[in-house]
Amino acid sequence: MKLQQFEQLDGYRFKLVFENGETRQTDLKELVGDYVAIDALCSARLDPEWGCLEFNGGLVDIEPKTLYKFTCTEQLERAA
Repeated sequence: MKLQQFEQLDGYRFKLVFENGETRQTDLKELVGDYVAIDALCSARLDPEWGCLEFNGGLVDIEPKTLYKFTCTEQLERAA
C-alpha cells in the first residue's frame, strides 16, 4: 500500500494519505527521530514510484507498509 500524499503538521507530526484512501495523522518521532533532526523534516518528500516517505535526500526512507503498520499501532496505543 503506497503513500500518496503527506503534509507535515507540526514537528514530527504528519498527515498521511494512503492509496486505499485512508488518511492518518501520526507522530513519526519514534520512527525517524534518531535519524532525522527536527530541522531536517522539511526535507520530506514522496518517492512516487515506491510510495515511500523519504528524508535527507533519500538517505532515510520509510517503506509504505511499515509506515501504515506504524500508524495502525499508534492508533491502537492511543485507544488503550
